[in-house]
Amino acid sequence: MSGVRGLSVNLWRNSVKSNVVGGRVVAAAKFHEIGDHKAFATKSGAVSSDNVRENSSAAATADTATGPEMACPHLATSSRSGSSGAAVHETSEWQNALPYNEVPGPKPIPILGNTWRMMPIIGQYTISDVAKISSLLHEQYGRIVRFSGLIGRPDLLFIYDADEIEKCYRNEGATPFRPSMPSLVKYKSEIRKDFFEDIGGVVGVHGEPWRQFRSRVQKPVLQLSTIRRYLKPLEVVTNDFLERCEQLLDENSELPEDFDNEIHKWSLECIGRVALDTRLGCLEPNLSPDSEPQQIIDAAKYALRNVATLELKAPYWRYFPTPLWTHYVKNMNFFVEVCMKYIGNATEHLKQQGPSRDGEPSLLEKVILAEKNEKVATIMALDLILVGIDTISMAVCSILYQLATRPAEQQKVREELKRILPEADDDLSIQRLDQMHYLKAFIKEVFRMYSTVIGNGRTLQEDTVICGYRIPKGVQAVFPTLVTGQMEEFVSDATTFKPERWLKASQGGTGDQLHPFASLPYGYGARMCLGRRFADLEMQILLAKLLRNYKLEYNHKPLDYAVTFMYAPDGPLRFKMTRAE
Repeated sequence: MSGVRGLSVNLWRNSVKSNVVGGRVVAAAKFHEIGDHKAFATKSGAVSSDNVRENSSAAATADTATGPEMACPHLATSSRSGSSGAAVHETSEWQNALPYNEVPGPKPIPILGNTWRMMPIIGQYTISDVAKISSLLHEQYGRIVRFSGLIGRPDLLFIYDADEIEKCYRNEGATPFRPSMPSLVKYKSEIRKDFFEDIGGVVGVHGEPWRQFRSRVQKPVLQLSTIRRYLKPLEVVTNDFLERCEQLLDENSELPEDFDNEIHKWSLECIGRVALDTRLGCLEPNLSPDSEPQQIIDAAKYALRNVATLELKAPYWRYFPTPLWTHYVKNMNFFVEVCMKYIGNATEHLKQQGPSRDGEPSLLEKVILAEKNEKVATIMALDLILVGIDTISMAVCSILYQLATRPAEQQKVREELKRILPEADDDLSIQRLDQMHYLKAFIKEVFRMYSTVIGNGRTLQEDTVICGYRIPKGVQAVFPTLVTGQMEEFVSDATTFKPERWLKASQGGTGDQLHPFASLPYGYGARMCLGRRFADLEMQILLAKLLRNYKLEYNHKPLDYAVTFMYAPDGPLRFKMTRAE
């Protein structure tokens, strides 16, 4: 496969020299569909309000759907008016801008447009090369690139300018429209309309239906009291996972080649504990391939990792049920059935036992009691599980790989943990997590340089001017955060891995320039990630417990990164795991 990928990239380079660029880069429009973070500064420290203050140097945050505007050093030069309709056309900015058809980009051919680049045999590269191709687009065409001629899809507009990205986010309104997954939209609105009816959830839904559902579940999901309730249960899950890891070690103290699947099991067990109010049994020894937990993992991975293939390479499923589409529907039906079963069990338990009497009600209890509607809770759980399993798992895989290959930084994390947790078996607390500044800075730096989500996007709802061009509404704007996060004009010493750039001066920070909209792997604004606080909590618990007790090494051939649905190390994660001194 590596030879094929190398040939693909070479073909790409030859193509761009003649102003013809490959087309699977549009897979970059397939992003973390459960929503956007308000600001990257919250990605690794949103467990308490103290963390928000800690990260205010990068961006301010809030828990409301739209939130106050972030403090931004570039605001004076980049926050231009976003007036709509005819008023936009009357501005001097619009009148002085260049026409849309002059935006540079790869030229489509008659009939096939740019879709041919994704076809078998005649196509130029694999979808896993998307991250490299996004960089090549920027190198060839500059800070704005138009990718047109995609059968059945609007144009994609790649924007490599943090100031312009900021303007797009700030002018998006109360109901931002994201480039969605048409396959999931079809499934929810047509194939299983009998179940979803008018309650589509937050994934693949837009406009007023999205806003209404989001407003119904947002408060219980994002409340700090809800998050704190799950610290101990998730710590128990993580302790079980680490025991499982010890059992998996071979004679060389190495984890197996399929360790990424074990991380998926941990992730699903955590999400199940939060979204379904139960332990799913993912960490039981010797799970069979046809066990329910493994089927859930396989179904989620299949559904998400075939999104690009369904929607970009051969979108014939729109017209007739292809084998790939049929299998996709089968996996999604399994998901719905599992969620319905567990939500039904939880609802019945709630009817018989009443709300929890041992403190804060669970997330599921809050939603069911508030809505009096089991289906709302089911769809919320479905969205959290569907997107959360692979996203969190691949993020953890990437962070662990970077820790294992950066022993000096790993040791700094461990020294910090030893100060906060003097004994190896000390329990965690929100206060202790709040003190783990370097650990959270390391996570942020991994996401800046190896962003699991390589970009975000918005479908423009009004005509606007971007990078000096008149961009019509309906165009899908793509914000390639993996590229902009490594551009020197927005980030000082951008190619150097430096967690200290995220720290305050009092914590040993370097004070590097960091444009708040250059590295936003989970976006900004009203569509912030609904499950972001739980994702942060799960990752911080795992990394704290693991690195306080174990040393991680990687002694094999360096791994490249590639895109499946997420951007992560491409190969077996055969970590050596030994007890820390």
